[in-house]
Amino acid sequence: MNTISEIKNDVKLKNFSPVYLLMGEEEFFIDQITELFVNNILTKNEKEFNLNILYGKDTNIDAVVSICKKYPLMSDYQLVIIKEAQDLGNTIENLSNYLKNPLSSTILVINYKHKFIDKRKSIFKLIQKSGKVFESKFLYDNRVQKWIYDRFINNSFTIDQKSVSLMNEHLGNRLNNINNEILKLLEIKKESKTITINDIQKYIGISKDFNNFEFRKSIGSLNFKKAYLIADYFSKNPKSNPLVVTITLLFDYFCKLMVYQVNSDLNPKTLSSKIGINPFFLNEFASAGKNYSIKKIVKVISVIREFDMYSKGVKVKKVSPKLLQELIARIASIH
Repeated sequence: MNTISEIKNDVKLKNFSPVYLLMGEEEFFIDQITELFVNNILTKNEKEFNLNILYGKDTNIDAVVSICKKYPLMSDYQLVIIKEAQDLGNTIENLSNYLKNPLSSTILVINYKHKFIDKRKSIFKLIQKSGKVFESKFLYDNRVQKWIYDRFINNSFTIDQKSVSLMNEHLGNRLNNINNEILKLLEIKKESKTITINDIQKYIGISKDFNNFEFRKSIGSLNFKKAYLIADYFSKNPKSNPLVVTITLLFDYFCKLMVYQVNSDLNPKTLSSKIGINPFFLNEFASAGKNYSIKKIVKVISVIREFDMYSKGVKVKKVSPKLLQELIARIASIH
């Protein structure tokens, strides 16, 4: 598989492959590479005749091949982009005949989002042979946080790890959503070039005291009074703090705490990697580990699973707004 750096180098050196397959779960990198092609291969005047953007649901392979076989006008290349190519379904296999002998003057970019083309298929093997393939994989947990941190650092900004974690907790793992908020912060804070917890609260709308990060931390430290306050805030702001999301994140927290307890004798770098967290948060898990034995964690996870079903209406007809408070009470009673 090829990397973003390799594809960027193609653009920089003007050394293009006749076809690029950009496929996978994470839209952000696919959109980023596509934008790179659109902005750097053709001049403004060349785009008028040589930029062709098609959509999978509105086109067919015959039309794609017909365009790909055309020669560029007043340009060295023509750029053909198929967006949402997954909507072509199995008919995309019919592109194989063209890919056996593609035109060097045509740069075909295939955006295949949320899915992966079967690597056993002839089309995939042909693209690998004559072009380049980029797999845009979904990022999880600490990798997303590193990506957020690097986005700020690469723009000469400073941001603390707690602010990074808070953004990840609130915005999830979809990079397009996170990037929109980052761009907003980069513009608003371009003079000071410093991002603080207060900035996250003010400009993204995340409470620095009442959020999932603080909720889990309060339960981990047995500060159930604070957990109740946060739960009450969540129940009054359900759209910003969906119950299902909170319970899922709490489940994830205790699963990570279990990994910590089982492997606590490892060195910090190895341990944080095994848990899937930034080393910055190891102290928090160390503190929680003093409050929750492995046996107790197993019981807590069992209770969270039960309430997860409640939150989804599996065992009750109507979800109670006080369900989270009930969950806290159950966890607090475990010994």
